[in-house]
Amino acid sequence: MDRGQPAPEPAAPRARGPGVMAPVRAVLRLRRRVCLLRQRRLRGPGASGPGCGPAAPRTEPRFFTFDGPGEPPPSRAPRRRRRRSRLVLYPEASRPARPRAERRSRAQRCLWLLVAIVGFQVLNAIENLDDNALRYDLDGLEKALRGAVFGQPAAVGRLVALLRDYLATHAHGRPLLLALLGPRGVGKSLAGRLLARHFRAVPGGAPVLVYHARHHCPEPRAAPRCRRDLARRVADVVARAEAAERTPLLVLDDAERLPPALLDELHGLVQPQRPHRFRNAIYVLLSGAGAAEVTRFALHQASRAPRNASRAPPPGPGPGPGPGPGPAAPAEAELRARLRARLAREHPLWHAAAIVPFLLLDRQDVVSCFQEEMAGEGFFPDRARAERLAAQLSYYRVAGREFAVTGCEPVVAAVNLL
Repeated sequence: MDRGQPAPEPAAPRARGPGVMAPVRAVLRLRRRVCLLRQRRLRGPGASGPGCGPAAPRTEPRFFTFDGPGEPPPSRAPRRRRRRSRLVLYPEASRPARPRAERRSRAQRCLWLLVAIVGFQVLNAIENLDDNALRYDLDGLEKALRGAVFGQPAAVGRLVALLRDYLATHAHGRPLLLALLGPRGVGKSLAGRLLARHFRAVPGGAPVLVYHARHHCPEPRAAPRCRRDLARRVADVVARAEAAERTPLLVLDDAERLPPALLDELHGLVQPQRPHRFRNAIYVLLSGAGAAEVTRFALHQASRAPRNASRAPPPGPGPGPGPGPGPAAPAEAELRARLRARLAREHPLWHAAAIVPFLLLDRQDVVSCFQEEMAGEGFFPDRARAERLAAQLSYYRVAGREFAVTGCEPVVAAVNLL
């Protein structure tokens, strides 16, 4: 560019055309439309607010209201649409669930479970009682006694019933004290031997103590020493029985010959204050005490009912000490009461005893004893020969019947002479 030429003039500014105002107008229209929509939503159609253009003429209400002239009418909140629950269809084989109000609580289920447990325990306890009685095979014991002890069905029935009632429970408040009373030769010692043999032969073996007064304590002067010896023997038997979970049997023969010191020791052993192992025991006293009373009773019964004197049906355990009271013949119950009252005057031990009287044997019972002994010794049990041997004995004769004075006691000696 040459220095002699003049400078060019600046260009004039451009005029704003319609391209800039169009967006501004669009924004204003949108703002006005938004304001109208907002006012219609709040107040209804035709309303306008400040800054949104001219408002539509307001119509006056036709009825009188308490609303102020400047207060807008209250608006109602929009209702929420309730969702309709869909109908649930169950298959035909399934069962619909119960509502919560009809469902059983857990406490009720626990209650039913507790009832089931208690019922099971009771049933188990009853079965255990039966098992405890079956453990000693009392049915077999009764058959053995009836087959070997002749002429004593009532005594055998009462003896087995007392044992069955006592052995039906595990826990006892006091031991069972049995007193087998009667004249000599009627089967008391034989019954004691059969009891001892049976208890030794039960499964597991029950501890048994057989104490003979003539053998273990022959001298009355040695009563203190015999008392200590008896206490030691009894303590040893009950300790072994407790370890084996069995009921021990203690048989004391010739109990009428026991010194008062030994009777005092037995009286202390059968008290309920003793430890549990001493309360779970069976004591059997074989005694000839009260033989005169039993003889008079048997002869009196024979005079009143000759055919039922010694073969009466076995009664149940009668009233008195010992478990299992039940119905009994009034005459035999009276006999037991008289025997207990007579013996209790001599020592209080007999108050706690269950009396089992053994009655006299008639001549047919003695013949059966001879046949049994002859078969045991290897002889042929000829009945005619047994009747000839039985005719040599002495008898009480009442109302056409004969009762042996000495029972079956001389049978062994007579058979040994054959």
